[in-house]
Amino acid sequence: MLDTKIFGFVHLFLLGFVMMTIFGAMAQLVPVVLEVGHFGVELFYAIWPLLAIGTLMMTVGFVSYPMLLPFGGVVVLISIMIFILEIFLTIKKVKTLNLAMKSMLLSNTFLFFGVIFGFLMSLGYSGLIEVDINTLLRSHVFLVVVGYVVVTIMGLSVVLLPMFGLSHGFSQKPLQNALIMMGVSILLVLLSSFFKITFFEYAGYILAVAGLFMYFYFVQTIYKTRARKEIDIYAKSLIFSYFSLVASLLMGIGYMVLGFEPLLLSSGWMMFFGFFAFAVTGHVYKIIPFLVWFERFSPLVGKQKVPMLADMLPQKSSSAQFVFCAIGVVVVAVAILLQNDALIKGGASFLLMGSIAFVRSVFYMINYK
Repeated sequence: MLDTKIFGFVHLFLLGFVMMTIFGAMAQLVPVVLEVGHFGVELFYAIWPLLAIGTLMMTVGFVSYPMLLPFGGVVVLISIMIFILEIFLTIKKVKTLNLAMKSMLLSNTFLFFGVIFGFLMSLGYSGLIEVDINTLLRSHVFLVVVGYVVVTIMGLSVVLLPMFGLSHGFSQKPLQNALIMMGVSILLVLLSSFFKITFFEYAGYILAVAGLFMYFYFVQTIYKTRARKEIDIYAKSLIFSYFSLVASLLMGIGYMVLGFEPLLLSSGWMMFFGFFAFAVTGHVYKIIPFLVWFERFSPLVGKQKVPMLADMLPQKSSSAQFVFCAIGVVVVAVAILLQNDALIKGGASFLLMGSIAFVRSVFYMINYK
């Protein structure tokens, strides 16, 4: 069983960084994807502080005070349920669902059940109720991490990657097949958790791996058909993230064959901090400059000189973030495989420097004048 401090760290990263960023991006991207206005965009002003408070309470609960877990879990549950309700009511306004819309509907359905399982686990961990935490854990992880985060990234790819890369003439069929495979894999893992059917469990894992390889193939087709050939920080981040995805899948397969636990831990590390983190940071470098430009400079078009989006990107700090974080992710992944604590600390030092550079880049873009 992993140390509870690791659970706290994972929840802080997943809820505080990945989910918070996705929720914030959804406030802007949902009208683009669904082609309708939000049901109640003002609700996002309640979502993020609740999620922040709940995440901090859960982190402290895992690290020091288990009784805080259910209270933090309630706050996180309320925040995410508000988000899910807003998204569902917005989707209800859509007359015809395209592939991106269907993926949002699917991912938010998985998120709904995932946070409920997570809340039940927090009650069990604090001793308030009796539950089989190990049974719920697998379902919780698969529903939230694979069902929501991965499916959301996959679904938004069909909108964001062609938009930022100016890609045309590609088929959406591979992505459609990948999403179906991911959905079936999650259902198989859920069934295996509650009915103790080992065949369903491994069938679900194999189908999920196959679905992600199918998704990687889809991303390749978009990359090959892109008109914008420039390899900027956005492209570099996505290239690293998708190769991290492949590395994670290969190590996951290695674990299923060999049963060597460090392979599973390193696979999870590459999925979270290689794939998720770089996919998120790469899109941050595109989304924040656009939002700031639209809010601050679009009214000035035709009246005075306005900056280009590329001018709003801090070249040095964004490059530093990419280099330090990429090195840190690879070093820690190798250290986990070698079970070398000193090497893990070295990799974490690189990640710290990269994180500082990323925060500086975000503040630079937000405050650009």
